[in-house]
Amino acid sequence: MSPRQITVLGECVADAFTEPASASNELVLRVLPGGGPANTAVALARLGTRARFLARLSGDVFGRLFRTHLQTSGVDLSDAVAAAEPSTLAVAELDADGQAAFSFHAQNTADWQWTSQELAGVDLSGTSCLHTGSLALVREPGARAVEEFLARSSAEATISIDPNVRPLLVHPDVYRARLTHWCSLADILRLSEDDLALLLPGTAPEEACDLWHAAGARLVVITRGADGALASLDGERVAVPAVATRVVDTVGAGDSFTAGLLHHLGARGLLGGRFAALRLEDVAEACRFAARVAALTCSVAGPNPPWHDQLALLAAADHV
Repeated sequence: MSPRQITVLGECVADAFTEPASASNELVLRVLPGGGPANTAVALARLGTRARFLARLSGDVFGRLFRTHLQTSGVDLSDAVAAAEPSTLAVAELDADGQAAFSFHAQNTADWQWTSQELAGVDLSGTSCLHTGSLALVREPGARAVEEFLARSSAEATISIDPNVRPLLVHPDVYRARLTHWCSLADILRLSEDDLALLLPGTAPEEACDLWHAAGARLVVITRGADGALASLDGERVAVPAVATRVVDTVGAGDSFTAGLLHHLGARGLLGGRFAALRLEDVAEACRFAARVAALTCSVAGPNPPWHDQLALLAAADHV
């Protein structure tokens, strides 16, 4: 277990999946707790890392679902804000490959209302890494408060950012305008090949890595679905293959990959600074572990990351 906690800041989203209905004029939804940062916090806690989640949790039916899900997974909610606003809802439709297309109901919801005062009292003295990203970094009015918090926190903790671009809610130009600044704050930038296509259309992954290194991010990891991941540490690169699995859906796979990466680095004492001792071999090993975590997430429905004992069983089976 990592000796210091990882703090995650961001949104919870109620993921509603369409299911077969008994009548043609009905729509049945199965609601699961989700949201990229929340998924990452859950995955970290289930893997055995002490994970604290900075969230604005509504008191509505979805907010109560989030709170139960996070707490039963072992996530520390002691600094979560009890929000008066409603929860964010996303309705997902899955294609034949298990890829989800989302429509969002997110106007004036709890997740985007962060204030500087709410974040001013957060103690990071026991935190090795602060991870954030996704919509909390771009949705107003709270986005600027989150950025200011990152800037203050970078002196105390390793900073990890996952842009997790959601073009239906926020135009990619907004992400592009802020990404160079985020790289100046971040030690780790993890994003998907879909994010890359939206942020830098037509740009090769290697070229994108070099651009983001030049802006300040030391470790860039681009996940590529079934093609694995490309990791770049100060321009040194390694490709890591995906782990074969029967895919139910891919919801939360990237978030689980991020959690696996951070858990593995933290458990080896490599978080908490500016990566002075980090080697490419460490990155490759962490990415291989993260790929296993992501594969297990893909093998079940919804954003349901594995527990540590499931990974241990998988490792044992691999050696039989």
